[in-house]
Amino acid sequence: MLLYMSNTRRKTPSTPLHSVSVAGVVVREDGRVLTIQRADNGTWEPPGGVLELTEAPEDGVRREVYEETGIKVQVDRLTGVYKNTSRGIVALVFRCRPEGGHEQLSDEATAVEWLTPDEVADRMAEVYAIRVTDALLDGAPRVRTHDGRKLTQGV
Repeated sequence: MLLYMSNTRRKTPSTPLHSVSVAGVVVREDGRVLTIQRADNGTWEPPGGVLELTEAPEDGVRREVYEETGIKVQVDRLTGVYKNTSRGIVALVFRCRPEGGHEQLSDEATAVEWLTPDEVADRMAEVYAIRVTDALLDGAPRVRTHDGRKLTQGV
């Protein structure tokens, strides 16, 4: 019977795979937030990207922010976990502080700007603006789900 169950399991579709990404909400002393305008689609977002297999999440945030913006950061804390149900991406978002470097463009960012929270709300789509808003709040990390455009849970 165990052999039969094992063979049956092999014939069923596998569990969907997820990609894990990281993003840094980098906040200066004056309250402005580091943002990029993505080269591939023109949207404004906090800097971030796919976490590498051998990389700790905090190391991934430091790497991604530096690669995309030229800014070195200190990672303070996890502020949210966000799942894009349409693309199977789970994003870990961390609040960070700038530690050095200077703003520069990259292959992934056509613009790098320090925005006020109000400017973030005006420029970013809801699913990215909420990551910044959550990172500016105190307390436990938020857990939210979205479809790539709108929040669907955790509002």
